[in-house]
Amino acid sequence: MIIRTHYIDKIRPFFDSDLVKIITGIRRCGKSVIMKQIMAELEASGKRCFFMDFDFRPTLRDVPDADRLVDRVQQYIGDDKLYLFLDEVQNVQGWNEACRSLRLLNCSIFITGSNSRLLSREFTRELSGRYVSFQVKPFVYREAAEYAAQLGRSYSISDYLVWGGFPAAIEQNDIDAKKTYLNDLNNTIIYNDLENRYNIRKKDVFERIVDYVLISNARIFSAKSISDYMQSQNVTISVPTVIKFLEYLKEAYVINDVHLYSAKAKSKLNYFYKLYDEDVSLNSIRVSGNRYDLTHNLENIVYNELLYMGYEVNVFNNKGKEIDFRAERDGKVYLVQVAYSVTEDKAYDREFSAFADIDNTYKKIIITNDEIDYSTSTVYHYKLKDFLEMDNL
Repeated sequence: MIIRTHYIDKIRPFFDSDLVKIITGIRRCGKSVIMKQIMAELEASGKRCFFMDFDFRPTLRDVPDADRLVDRVQQYIGDDKLYLFLDEVQNVQGWNEACRSLRLLNCSIFITGSNSRLLSREFTRELSGRYVSFQVKPFVYREAAEYAAQLGRSYSISDYLVWGGFPAAIEQNDIDAKKTYLNDLNNTIIYNDLENRYNIRKKDVFERIVDYVLISNARIFSAKSISDYMQSQNVTISVPTVIKFLEYLKEAYVINDVHLYSAKAKSKLNYFYKLYDEDVSLNSIRVSGNRYDLTHNLENIVYNELLYMGYEVNVFNNKGKEIDFRAERDGKVYLVQVAYSVTEDKAYDREFSAFADIDNTYKKIIITNDEIDYSTSTVYHYKLKDFLEMDNL
């Protein structure tokens, strides 16, 4: 397994803090692995560590509630700080009370968890500000390629555009195995976690909304436009219900919504937004046959990479022309347009014209899968293979 230094480096300054360190993210993106990598680093430096996995039934049977958890940990408290790792801690009844008590002892607490009884973002409400959280995402391409190499196989950009970055999907030997794994993961999140947790009665409607949203990544939506589309398919659903369903998906880190930024108003427009899948495989498993949506998946991947690099991202509205991303970091703003290819004149004119009448205050970038450099005097062209190796724009 690769060492995910991108995340560990951010968590390291808090190793000795009395704040509860929460590692969040979509199911099976590698949260537990990162926790174990942190523990290994601390143990290598001579620190005392104690790990409990509450997905392991014997552990949960032995420590079912807050009182038993506090009692068990107190047996290990001593003069030296104890580094406590609680995996899937939400399975413990009253876990939040236990964490509040344990943080007052001589220990540093790390927790993970996401399932039908407690989704990641609820950690933050339960701990009432006594925490610091870190969101982990599936592998970006450089991580996926490194992990595949460790497994003794290659993982091309084309593979990544279709099958994304869930670690266990990369481990599978063939396409059928990848589809089986990813469909099982999808079913666990959508049917087990969300439908059971929120007691969704109209499951068929919810599932049609989920399918529509995840296969339509990188498009501009509003809750009303989704409702109108579903009504055109003879599915009755109100705008408030659409909003509620989208919130469920965001809570489980299945989707991200990106709002439009108006250059004229210099603010975000909250009525319309783009929706991006947390991993492009959530699109690909919904495609019939092998007509994978490489164009929108490419844009989705660029979005995920920009977040990984630490940019705040919006969609940019240039006098009615959409530029895919306004990316801001450290006070610098970049405008980024994404296309699968601009080799055809029509595509070239469409994509480059989006930057019309924008002064050079912003660095203007277009990212494509082309091999030829299409840079102009005012617009930088990044080849996708080069962009995926960058740490900043």
